[in-house]
Amino acid sequence: GISTEYPIKEIPEESIFYRIRKNLSSPESEEQYDSAPDSCLGQNRLDSTGLPILYASQNLELCVHECRVTMADNTYVATLQPTRSLKFLDLTHILHENVGEFESLDIAIHMLFSAPEHSYDICREIAKAAHIHGYDGLIYPSYFSTLGTGSTPFPTLLGFSIRQFEELKDYARAQVIENIAIFGRPLRDGKIIVRSINRVVLNKVEYDLRFGPVQI
Repeated sequence: GISTEYPIKEIPEESIFYRIRKNLSSPESEEQYDSAPDSCLGQNRLDSTGLPILYASQNLELCVHECRVTMADNTYVATLQPTRSLKFLDLTHILHENVGEFESLDIAIHMLFSAPEHSYDICREIAKAAHIHGYDGLIYPSYFSTLGTGSTPFPTLLGFSIRQFEELKDYARAQVIENIAIFGRPLRDGKIIVRSINRVVLNKVEYDLRFGPVQI
């Protein structure tokens, strides 16, 4: 299964990562930066009833984009740090496989996390399985990886995904931005601490655009 095919990645105690929240009534309260309450579970990619998840990233700009921040929002960021080494199932790893693209688990997972809301049910089942196997959480590809890196979605060479060429795997891996999902309520349970809380001020936003064909 997925939990045996993908490697473990540990995030050590000295690491930091970020969690964004918007329009909070008490932004100075650390508990506001833990996983969502029970009433809000099952609305995002990985969380489900009975499995809260704290979503974070080591890429602050990605956090801002994922939270759909606008000029009208009061936006806050908590800088978080583990209290011990945390063990994650790393779904950003590119698998070495001797199968075709239609049988490739690597490409299936890559496409799954590049898909919108219709993929959420499968993603939640993966999270549940990893939780049962004792992981602290998942490292998974951001849906906005291609926008963050400026890469082409699903690039190919000679009609094959570049992920299948050993000499291109480092290049393919560089096109993925990692997100962090921590199971449960790690702030409440003492797995992580809040190093600082700050307000996020948007100074400038840039877009790199081009025209494309109208598709009917």
